[in-house]
Amino acid sequence: MDSDRLYPRRPIVGIGVVVFRGDEVLLIKRGKPPVSDRWSIPGGAQEIGETVREAALREVSEETGIEIEIVGLIDVVDGITRDAEGRAKYHYTLVDFAALWVSGEARAASDAAAARWVHRDAVAGLELWDETRRIVARAAEMIDGRR
Repeated sequence: MDSDRLYPRRPIVGIGVVVFRGDEVLLIKRGKPPVSDRWSIPGGAQEIGETVREAALREVSEETGIEIEIVGLIDVVDGITRDAEGRAKYHYTLVDFAALWVSGEARAASDAAAARWVHRDAVAGLELWDETRRIVARAAEMIDGRR
């Protein structure tokens, strides 16, 4: 992990993508802090010179090996983890997109320890960050509006 992510001077732009394949949502198990070994949506940090959409496509491809089509922006979320003294240990500005699976078999790669497809109705009962469940629900509304 880059040392500049721990107690950063400025927020880091993170990208998250809710990927649908029919009625299934792609989840990955994070392989690195701050939320290692927890299930989440694919994503990661935006790189210099990269648009947020380019970052979304790259991160999903790097972490899972699949290709996607971005449907739209879901929301922007603040991800702040504080230490015992109240200082921001991690601070991410998370830009979350909804997307559709286009091709490829999902597999864990890059920063992901595991990858799996989950029926969208099962997401509410999984042990996920509350914001992740909310973002998945909003993404489902976006996708349903397209059908």
